[in-house]
Amino acid sequence: MTTVTPAPRAGMPLHWKIGIGFVVGLVVGLVAHATAGGDAPWVTWLTTWVTQPFSTIFLRLIFMLVIPLLFSALVIGVSEMGDVRSFGRIGWRTLGYTIVFSAIAVLIGLLLVNAVRPGAGVDPVLAQQLLADNAERARAIVSDSGTQPKGLDMLVGIVPDNVVKAAAENTILAVMFFALMLGIGMVLTRGEAVDTLRRGIQGLFDVSMTLIGLVIRLAPYAVACLMFNLAAVFGWDLLAKLGSYVAVVVLALAIHLFVVYSGALALLARRSPLGFFRDVQEAMLMAFSTASSNATLPTSLRVADQKLRLPRRVSRFVLTVGATANQNGTALFEGVTVIFLAQFFGVELTLAQQALVMFVCILGGIGTAGVPSGSLPVVALICGMVGVPPEGIGLILGVNHFLDMCRTTLNVTGDLACATIVARGEPADGDAIAPATATSA
Repeated sequence: MTTVTPAPRAGMPLHWKIGIGFVVGLVVGLVAHATAGGDAPWVTWLTTWVTQPFSTIFLRLIFMLVIPLLFSALVIGVSEMGDVRSFGRIGWRTLGYTIVFSAIAVLIGLLLVNAVRPGAGVDPVLAQQLLADNAERARAIVSDSGTQPKGLDMLVGIVPDNVVKAAAENTILAVMFFALMLGIGMVLTRGEAVDTLRRGIQGLFDVSMTLIGLVIRLAPYAVACLMFNLAAVFGWDLLAKLGSYVAVVVLALAIHLFVVYSGALALLARRSPLGFFRDVQEAMLMAFSTASSNATLPTSLRVADQKLRLPRRVSRFVLTVGATANQNGTALFEGVTVIFLAQFFGVELTLAQQALVMFVCILGGIGTAGVPSGSLPVVALICGMVGVPPEGIGLILGVNHFLDMCRTTLNVTGDLACATIVARGEPADGDAIAPATATSA
């Protein structure tokens, strides 16, 4: 007699749980704001002993893992261009277009968020109250947020004299510089030992991603706590600001996708933008539904072969590297989010600080994991660098999944557009078009 073991029931998706936590925290916070006010004794007790400590622990866990995650992702992202030397022109053109398009994306986002100012207009007294209440906790999470070097010192400080000390002090630019140098060194060096080192760093990345995945499971509870803290203080203003923020991010992503890439395809690839978007719609839908560049990669490879008819040696290289290194939408999202939170909390950022945000976001676009919510640790870290309270990421956690779907669509479409542009003028490699099952595993 055989027994049939029933398949385990699939649980509720994490983004639904986060959405529920977001709504619960927001509603309870708004009720507290309307009935008792943000300074009522029971609200103060709840935030002091329950919601704030829990949300602080959640953020500490993220910051504990962000250095190994960002370091390993950036090294792997650059070292996977290890075939840059053997690919020659294709590799360097891919790298050049990645940097240029990422810079344009971040610039569009910064210009739009500064023009619309979705986070501005909050009562400065309330903002300062929240900043004062959380200043000690924010400094505990990011110890050097108020001591960032300025001007020439900042430029010199990018090059670390002791990378271990830089990592211990959360000097993220110095750590990223070292990661870039290590990745480039691995590109230029051949040998079994280098391959072993690459596998070791890949292992560090895999472990970091696993731990981040475990920490993110706490997000529904953390976002409820964070939203309660903010809604109890700011009330209905919070909802209006959040809606404006989402609109700015989506508009900036749409401009980059349909204006910048359309122009680049027409001018650089001599290809019809309408025809291109028609051909890649399957990959765009897959990216939007999965919110993961890595999960969409098999579909992108098949679309490049069967729809765009790109040379395989170009599409395989550009799309594989781009799934990790060409995250234009992620870079744009990070820049807009940091400036929005600065506006919300009344933190004035100078042009130099915004340039720093732009630079780190470009590097973050290379070093951000191509998985759902992979950019959240980077956003929190950049906030700490420029003196914006890191706990502000609780504002965007509730709407992050929808924005993640939108920015992943831009990331994947950008990879295909970049591959199309790079393939311009390259000879066909003579390979037959792969059947649908060959690359969809």
